[in-house]
Amino acid sequence: MEIKDRELHRIAVTAIIYKDGKYLITKRAPHKKFFPNKWTVPGGGMEVDDYINTPVSTKSGQWYNAIEKTLRREVKEEVNLEIEKPIYLLDLVFISPQGVPCIVISYYAEYKSGEVKLDKDATEYKWVTLEEAKEYDIIEGIWDEIEMVDKILKNK
Repeated sequence: MEIKDRELHRIAVTAIIYKDGKYLITKRAPHKKFFPNKWTVPGGGMEVDDYINTPVSTKSGQWYNAIEKTLRREVKEEVNLEIEKPIYLLDLVFISPQGVPCIVISYYAEYKSGEVKLDKDATEYKWVTLEEAKEYDIIEGIWDEIEMVDKILKNK
C-alpha cells in the first residue's frame, strides 16, 4: 500500500444523531468517491475555512472547538439539522484508495431542531432503530458505532 505523503491527513467527522429512540442514516449518492450508494451517518471533511476566518482562541493564534464547528457545519449542509452538544465516541484511521490517510472522528448528538433536507451527496434518509439499521447496506463499522451509542443511551 502506497501512502502519498506521510505528513498529510484528511480529517473527517461524523455524527450519530438520535431522536426518540431512532438514529438518522443517509444513503450516499452514486457519484461519491468513497462508498457510493451505501448508508451512513451525516458528516464530512474538515476545511481550513472552518476556522481560519474566525477569531483565534489564544494569543498565539490557535482555535478551540474547530472540529465541533466542522461537525455542526456538515450536519447543517448535509441534512439541514441542528444538534445538541456533540459527544466524542471514537476515532478511526484508514488509507483511502488514493493513498491518503484519513482520520475519522465520530461523535453522537441529540437532535435539536430542523427538518431533514438532503444535499446533493445523499439520495435518501431514514430514522431507524438499532435493529432496523441492520436491514440497510451500511458502511462497515457504522452499525457498530450506532450500537455503541444505543448502549450508552440505554445506560443513562
